[in-house]
Amino acid sequence: MLGMTACSNAQNQGFDNMNVANFASYIKNDDVQLLDVRTPEEFNESHISGAKNIDWYDDNFITDAVKELDKSKPVAVYCRSGKRSAAAAEKLTEKGYKVTNLLGGILAWEEAEMPVKQ
Repeated sequence: MLGMTACSNAQNQGFDNMNVANFASYIKNDDVQLLDVRTPEEFNESHISGAKNIDWYDDNFITDAVKELDKSKPVAVYCRSGKRSAAAAEKLTEKGYKVTNLLGGILAWEEAEMPVKQ
């Protein structure tokens, strides 16, 4: 739980954080682009349906994100626990995207028994 509070003050960084229930409602909007920033291996194990995978650890993360994501549409981002996605959210916000981060990442999502694709 300590990891969740570490990035809960994200409003100062220009992006929003949401808990699982709010995030689940938010991503139902057709305009929202869902982004998983974990490694391809993690993504292939399980991910939220409809998510694009762009690896935060890849040197080309920002270049790939700019190619793949529409700046005119909001981005909902998650990772394993929320740490990488908060960092990615900060970088994407700097590039002009409106970003929302899933607090607790896919671990919190799965703990809440939300559906994943495997």
